[in-house]
Amino acid sequence: MITVRWGALALAVTLNAPQLAHSYPTRPIRFILPVAAGSTSDTLGRLIAKEMSEYLGQPLVIDNQPGAGGNLGVPIAARAAPDGHTLLLVSSAQAISPGLYPKLGYDLQRDFAAVTQLTAGQYMLVVHPSVPARSVQELVALARRRPGQLLYGSAGIGTGTHLAGELFKAAAGVELLHVPYRGMGPATSELLGGQLAVIFSGLPSGLPHWKSGRVRALGVTSTSRSPAAPELPTLAESGLTGFEATTWQGLAVPAKTPAPIVQRLKVEADRALRATPVHEKLAALGADAVGSTPEQFATYIRSETVKWGRLVERIGLRLD
Repeated sequence: MITVRWGALALAVTLNAPQLAHSYPTRPIRFILPVAAGSTSDTLGRLIAKEMSEYLGQPLVIDNQPGAGGNLGVPIAARAAPDGHTLLLVSSAQAISPGLYPKLGYDLQRDFAAVTQLTAGQYMLVVHPSVPARSVQELVALARRRPGQLLYGSAGIGTGTHLAGELFKAAAGVELLHVPYRGMGPATSELLGGQLAVIFSGLPSGLPHWKSGRVRALGVTSTSRSPAAPELPTLAESGLTGFEATTWQGLAVPAKTPAPIVQRLKVEADRALRATPVHEKLAALGADAVGSTPEQFATYIRSETVKWGRLVERIGLRLD
């Protein structure tokens, strides 16, 4: 009986796909942001929500659910009805979490349907001006001469800024001493004060310090140069072949959400990304608009999860 019911439902959805997409949504959409208010991801989520609300004809109601790297808010979305009226902002943090937490309580690929990747960003590799390295190659050589002596800071254990450093160590074959902080603000302050040698900084926070001469930028962690700083080489072109450590955000809905609804959300998210105010704000945030198909985004999430899972296993990192 269960198989018959699901088959009948699938047939009904297929036959009525145009009507379903046209009539959706029928009420306000709960938009779960598993991040703190005021964060970069929160700013992006609110920006996208404003535009999509106009196109969908219903408000996207922001629901911040921060904590544990997003692992408090994501399960709430996973348990929601798969009718398109609960939307989740997912990010690179959710690709890292499966390797870090043995009892995560959800599976991003099993419990959700990918909608679209919204943005892609990168980190800047920056050093204090006192560090005698003016290129990635010189920093690698310096670290090899001083194994374990150079301090690099991060926003905390298991964060993207931490794992970017670990990926750098693995790719370059060097040993840096990790110093975790509670957020990138304190880590950046320590770098500016000379207590740290290296950090992987987000572009929005790192660019002003670099342009003012308070730090020295050596490269970016994406596979192509950033339009915000085209003079900076990528780490890959600086000798670390294949190096990539990116930040990204995207949209997902609970698994079994009808495909016409997923497609409608994807179309309206793409429209939002093309809107001039969104483009301008993304540039200020150091992010590039992407806009992918649900299938492309699902594949990307899988590849990112595998990549960071292997690194976390290699360094023996686990969080309770």
